[in-house]
Amino acid sequence: MKVKKLKRGFFQRIMGKPATPLPENNDFWSCRDGKITIDLSKTPALDAKSGAIRIEGEIPAKLLVVHGEDGEFHVFENKCSHGARCVDPVPGTQTVQCCSVNTSTYDYQGNVIFGPANAPLTVHPFVVEDGKLVIKLD
Repeated sequence: MKVKKLKRGFFQRIMGKPATPLPENNDFWSCRDGKITIDLSKTPALDAKSGAIRIEGEIPAKLLVVHGEDGEFHVFENKCSHGARCVDPVPGTQTVQCCSVNTSTYDYQGNVIFGPANAPLTVHPFVVEDGKLVIKLD
């Protein structure tokens, strides 16, 4: 299977620097009662397909939220199952890919489709209601 690789420099991959930047502030999300609520009106990065945001901080696990090429949102625990590096969406595909040299690649269901990863990504369920994305944490 031929997999499109996210264009990144060798040193970016060696250092494991994700392509999806951290947001400048965290005023667009909150965590309460085992759920993360994202105000979609405050997240322009999610307006376009392949847009993504990273959520990190006082939560059980780092998350990556992607506006997929399929027009749907997808929420992943942002930790590759091979080495625990971050993952990023690959524009023009329906995949996310590890930021390291090995480029483990996953489909939107979290299944490994390329690379040395030996387990799927954790995918979190969510609903969209009243302009908010509500993610259920396990």
